[in-house]
Amino acid sequence: MKLIVDDKIPFIRGLAEQVADEVVYLPGAAITAGDVRDADAMIVRTRTLCNRQLLEGSRVQFIATATIGYDHLDTHYLDEAGIRWTNCPGCNAASVAQYVRNSLMQAERAGLIRLAEATLGIVGYGHVGRAVGQALQPYVKRILVNDPPLSIPQATLRDIAASCDIITLHTPLTTEGPYPTWHLMDEQLLSQSERRPIVINAARGGVADEGALLRAMDEGRIRQAIIDTWENEPEVNSELLSRAFIATPHIAGYSADGKANATRMSLEALARHFRRPMVDAPLTIPAADPMRTGLRYNPIDDSLALKQAPQTFEQLRGNYSLRRE
Repeated sequence: MKLIVDDKIPFIRGLAEQVADEVVYLPGAAITAGDVRDADAMIVRTRTLCNRQLLEGSRVQFIATATIGYDHLDTHYLDEAGIRWTNCPGCNAASVAQYVRNSLMQAERAGLIRLAEATLGIVGYGHVGRAVGQALQPYVKRILVNDPPLSIPQATLRDIAASCDIITLHTPLTTEGPYPTWHLMDEQLLSQSERRPIVINAARGGVADEGALLRAMDEGRIRQAIIDTWENEPEVNSELLSRAFIATPHIAGYSADGKANATRMSLEALARHFRRPMVDAPLTIPAADPMRTGLRYNPIDDSLALKQAPQTFEQLRGNYSLRRE
């Protein structure tokens, strides 16, 4: 069995070889139809668009993405072609929660908000949204959640806009179905904001309309933005980059712990699909600098790196300095 692996997936070398007979490591954005033609499986990240153009005529029968999001997978085509696919829900939920909590602590130090008096609105209450709520519950006054597909007591988006001092987005990116999330945070929603919230997007770039965010900042309808995901990655909106309180290169979920979870989940799914034994070898995660661990991690450090050199978005993301939860 031949396996193609994005060469930026951490902790996977030596373990993938225990499941597959042949493993080829390639840059995710550079994987071509020729590379996958004789492959049986792939483990990718968001930089590999898995669609008809890449896969038609190949012998690929299984794809794992070592990410929560899967909008880079053309699932309609994969299902039609009989190619099984899987993602890693919840793998980096604690990492994103750490990023959001620590970013808001920096916002408080900068005088932008008083967390003990704040109402937090969480839009999207899956693995990540729940982890964010748990991480911030000790610090904020009240939490409202919105996730229409879930059968839980929840607020409307109008309630969130009207009542919240912080609005943080944690939905998948979808354009179809009863609850599409493309530009969920748009001009209309932002026009309803009454408490000049801090807006956080650590979900997918297209969930927030970046033009609408900038206009809301101009008009004083939001007090600040914390942006980790961008509409046109790896290109970033230069004006939003310069004006956002924190602007990072899609690394909220990039703790070493979250990456290890995703790698393990992907390999386990691969082994199950091909009915191969998964060698129970531990993923060795190095110790991180204490200043990039737990509550000490400061997202402003990652923000400064991107603001100083936005053209290095992919390098900053692909060579992210070790961080522990």
